[in-house]
Amino acid sequence: MTCNGCRNGVEQKLSAVPGVVSVKVDLERAEAEVEMEEHIPLSTLSSALPEKYTITEKIAKPFMAQAIVTEEKSEWKQLFPLLLIFGYITVAAFLLNRNPFDYHGFMLDFMGLFYIVFSFFKMLDLKGFPDSFRMYDPLAKHVKAYAVIYPFLETALGLMFLMRFEIGIALIATIVILGITTVGVIKVLLDKKSIQCACLGTALKLPMTKATFIENSIMIVMAIVMLFSMF
Repeated sequence: MTCNGCRNGVEQKLSAVPGVVSVKVDLERAEAEVEMEEHIPLSTLSSALPEKYTITEKIAKPFMAQAIVTEEKSEWKQLFPLLLIFGYITVAAFLLNRNPFDYHGFMLDFMGLFYIVFSFFKMLDLKGFPDSFRMYDPLAKHVKAYAVIYPFLETALGLMFLMRFEIGIALIATIVILGITTVGVIKVLLDKKSIQCACLGTALKLPMTKATFIENSIMIVMAIVMLFSMF
């Protein structure tokens, strides 16, 4: 494995194997840690990967004791970058519409900044993002081109909100696009699978949690409220 695209591809293929609970790939060591409900033969895991990959089982040497101490990050620590970004976006949108306070403008600027900032992080790894996104987005799973253009789509929607251009179309697109993604997020949460959230691309390794569902829900609710206020 040589890049984030390889890592995401391996995680996606192995996660799809029945009985696999979670897959964590260490790109530097070229190792994959696979958590299973019950033992899965190595041949089954190998057949799930493309032919260019070979997989072997790592066995500890006998008569050797190895202690590995790791610090398990709390969910709040893992999600701190996401919460920080939300805070900055909220403050920026408020300052742009503070005097006098314009609620309508605040919501449009919030959604516009949301898309611009989140698309920026996705743009940092355009090669690796599609594979990570396809692990949970229902449409991206079947239409790879959608996963490839998604960061550019977010950028376009962000500019439309900030420039007040075709707001109605941007609101409807937000409801549809984030609605599809939210369906995939809900499925992952219900299946209790441990995968990486692609909301901030692959630059920041964020776990898929309820926060991802909440962030999408906020945008969808804001879009629905704004859409109704236009009529």
